[in-house]
Amino acid sequence: MEELLTRISEYFEIETIEENCIKGSVREPKEKNIAHLKEIFKEAGFFPFFIKEGTKDLIRLVSGVVLREEKTNFILPLILLFLTILTTLFIGSLHRGGNPLTSPKDLILGIPFSFSLLLILGGHELGHYFTARKNGVLATLPLFLPIPHPLIGTMGAFIRIKSIIPTRKALIRVGIAGPLTGFLIAIPITVIGLRYSKLITPSELKGGIGLGSSILFRFLSNLFFKEIPPGSDVLLHPMAFAGWLGLFVTAMNLLPLGQLDGGHIAYAFFYKRVRIVQGVMVAILLILGIKWPGWYFWVLLCFLLGLRHPPTQDEITGLKRQEKILALLALLLFILTFTPFPFYEVSPPKIH
Repeated sequence: MEELLTRISEYFEIETIEENCIKGSVREPKEKNIAHLKEIFKEAGFFPFFIKEGTKDLIRLVSGVVLREEKTNFILPLILLFLTILTTLFIGSLHRGGNPLTSPKDLILGIPFSFSLLLILGGHELGHYFTARKNGVLATLPLFLPIPHPLIGTMGAFIRIKSIIPTRKALIRVGIAGPLTGFLIAIPITVIGLRYSKLITPSELKGGIGLGSSILFRFLSNLFFKEIPPGSDVLLHPMAFAGWLGLFVTAMNLLPLGQLDGGHIAYAFFYKRVRIVQGVMVAILLILGIKWPGWYFWVLLCFLLGLRHPPTQDEITGLKRQEKILALLALLLFILTFTPFPFYEVSPPKIH
């Protein structure tokens, strides 16, 4: 034990030692010395958490935590991807007037929507996956949810983080990688889709669900439809609809709540003040829910998943300029893609 404390004191100024807790100060440069301390404790069979408490640094030791690299499982992700291709093809075909149940060849009609949506969702999750691996975080390949939702044919995709995030810097990088990648893929898909969308007259409106517009989607729409006559509307091409969904998913994931991507970024950036940010966001959503009650579901979901964010291994090392810029970029993406009232009912014109 004395030898261990001697090695630790080279990088950490020890003040007090309690059971599984060492109090003091990490010597400068802190980031580099914390890396040395991690190796020392790993060799001794401990997993250390580095915590800031007032002006002091704490090292909490946990034993029995072993992080092993596991063999990548390709079978389940590929099966779920295949099933999700089928469900999105099916729903995409129905939206274009096909009926794969009576005519299986009608699945071809769903290709533009299915391909576009899965490219966006897959890109989002792969952005998380590769960034996680680059930052030393164990994660699964993207897992799609082939639930035949009547609007989009799936409930999205996710990756499972299987190890503790090492730093708040890594948390921001992993958190923004998915939304940013999905956003960059959604832009050209949306533009191509809007190019093939068409304006429909009041007599062609048959009712259904209308889509709200974010700042960015409205800007892109105005490039192709500068003036929309009163009573008319734009019938989105399947690729444009997939692009709209991609931007919508980007904004939803960037909500600064709980276990969402935005929640990870907000925790890393604001740290102990994150509860204030979460409170403001919940209040805004509750107000917006007066007009679109779907926001109440999102608030409830975030509460059920938990608003409290698990700690990173190193909460002492602060953020550098690059990570702060990434956090501000996440805020910009959220503002550009957020749709206050995503869906509304479209009533067919009255016949006089």
